[in-house]
Amino acid sequence: MKRIESIKHIFILLINIMSLFIYTGLYAYSWFDYYYPVVNNFNRGIKLYLNGHIIIVLLYFALLSIFSHTYGSLKIGYLKPVDIFFSQVITLLAVNTVSYFQISLMNNWVVKIRPLALVLVMQLVIALIWAIMCDYIYKKLFPPQNILLVYGDRSIEDITSKFSGRKDRFKITKFINVSEGIDAVEKEAMDFKGAILLWDIPLDIRNRLLKFFYFKSKRVYMMPKIPDVLIKGSDQLHIFDTPIYLTREHALAVEQRLIKRLMDIFLSLILIIVTSPIMLITAVIIRLYDRGPALFKQVRVTAGGKEFTIFKFRSMRTNAESDGIARLAGRRDERITPIGRFIRTVRIDELPQLFNILSGDMSFIGPRPERPEIIEKYLEELPEFSFRLKMKAGLAGYAQVYGKYNTTPYDKLKLDLTYIENYSLWLDIKIMLLTLKVLIKPESTEGILDNQITASKGDKNSQ
Repeated sequence: MKRIESIKHIFILLINIMSLFIYTGLYAYSWFDYYYPVVNNFNRGIKLYLNGHIIIVLLYFALLSIFSHTYGSLKIGYLKPVDIFFSQVITLLAVNTVSYFQISLMNNWVVKIRPLALVLVMQLVIALIWAIMCDYIYKKLFPPQNILLVYGDRSIEDITSKFSGRKDRFKITKFINVSEGIDAVEKEAMDFKGAILLWDIPLDIRNRLLKFFYFKSKRVYMMPKIPDVLIKGSDQLHIFDTPIYLTREHALAVEQRLIKRLMDIFLSLILIIVTSPIMLITAVIIRLYDRGPALFKQVRVTAGGKEFTIFKFRSMRTNAESDGIARLAGRRDERITPIGRFIRTVRIDELPQLFNILSGDMSFIGPRPERPEIIEKYLEELPEFSFRLKMKAGLAGYAQVYGKYNTTPYDKLKLDLTYIENYSLWLDIKIMLLTLKVLIKPESTEGILDNQITASKGDKNSQ
């Protein structure tokens, strides 16, 4: 397995470097063929020597690498071809936009966008072919990995359904329950040709198996529990020769809160100004459709359990909850109006929350605010759900980028705690950039399934 994994990594590295060179080469051609002669005209007399040209091209390559890493556009085999392509689209749009403004600054005035736009079109065509071709080659060279699922009392339906969605990468071929005994699990695992998946088993058994598999150099996939997430985000200290993990009582330091708040004020003001025509048109259309209010107001909960009124454009009919029962939107929810379905798909319904951010009730990035009634339901089965209230609620968050609208509360909690325990300004910026990718993924706004349990009783034993 070690040799196969090494070959796999080398293969992915080589094809990714090749793609970056191709994209950079197309940009370099436009630079030398059109943009540099424009910048180096007789009026301004700007002249670059070889090192200057190298820096321009390397800067583009560096930006391409950074954005590719951020959006995951180089994760061949890990992501599906459609996700790879969408990631490439956003990466190339971002890098070429930055490069266009860079060239315009060098020219002291805007330059023609057509040459770079043609480069972008060629890059996108290559990206589509590249994503499909690389995925095809990857599947031919590296078949799905066989998985031995080690499980406990909790139902395995959830995890098997998720792994079945990636049959191109994983294939659960064997199952064994820890009730058969640790010795039986270890023997089965050593005879098994593939990786091990530890799914929600008691901590003492899990830790023993994990050390055993590590010693035997077996690849292990493991579902983290809440304490695992907290430990992963802790600071590592040393008291003489003893390593110590520190989990802080405050989610953010004073300076982090100040910077985060200043960024919220600055960005919300800019976006309110830029999107004000869209908000005005949306409000008018909603009002004309059924004569109901354009805005939807609802009580939500933010940091420390504080309640506030959130603003959204109304996407459901006016009597959507006339029975007084709080419920999440379903995938085929009949309460959603045709206009509401559109504005939910393109996320226009969230724009009024910019005023919540400006007022300080919310932040741009943070755990999504839930309704008090729904939080109470979650807490009945999942008391740790209150952990996410350590940080101010956000317009977008870690759980929205890496999860879905219909992700279970337990998984959302672990995702939100991952953000809280690993917070940094760069992480906020990264999530903002990744949110652009989420906007074009329809599954992130699907809603819950009709039979989906939101406050899953099965999660209670997993904490």
